[in-house]
Amino acid sequence: MTTQLDTFPKPHLKTNLPDIRPGYTVKVYQKIKEGDKERLQVFQGIVIARKHGKGVNATITVRKISQGIGVERIFPIHSPTIEKIEIEKHAKVRRAKLYYLREAKGKKARLRAKEIGIVIEEPEAQTPEENHQKEEPPKESQAP
Repeated sequence: MTTQLDTFPKPHLKTNLPDIRPGYTVKVYQKIKEGDKERLQVFQGIVIARKHGKGVNATITVRKISQGIGVERIFPIHSPTIEKIEIEKHAKVRRAKLYYLREAKGKKARLRAKEIGIVIEEPEAQTPEENHQKEEPPKESQAP
C-alpha cells in the first residue's frame, strides 16, 4: 500500500545518480548563483558518510584538505542545485562512517585503493619446439 508520503517526493528524486559509498573520491558539481549569473563550482573529496537512505532526504558528507585545513561539506544528493556527481576513485573501507579521517594526518589519512575484479588472460607460453615449427618458412619445391 503506497501512501501520499511515498508518492509525493517521487518526481523530485534524481535518477541519473551513481551509487555513492563511503571511501569514494567524488567530484560534486554545484550550481552557484551570484547576482544574475550562474556558475558551476566543483568540490572534490572523499565521501566519509552517507545518511538518510536513498530517499529525497539522502545526504553525503564530503571531506577534502585545502591548504592544510580539513574542509567538509554536506550535500543533499537530490537537491536541484547539484548538477552532477562524478566518481573519481574507489577505496577499500571496512566502515560505514569514516569519521576517523578527521584526526588522521599524513599516511594514516590515506585509503587503500580497491582492487577491480578484471582478469586479463595472458597467452599460453609455447614450448621451443612449437615456436620452431611456426617460425620455419614452408619449403617450396623447385621444378627444373
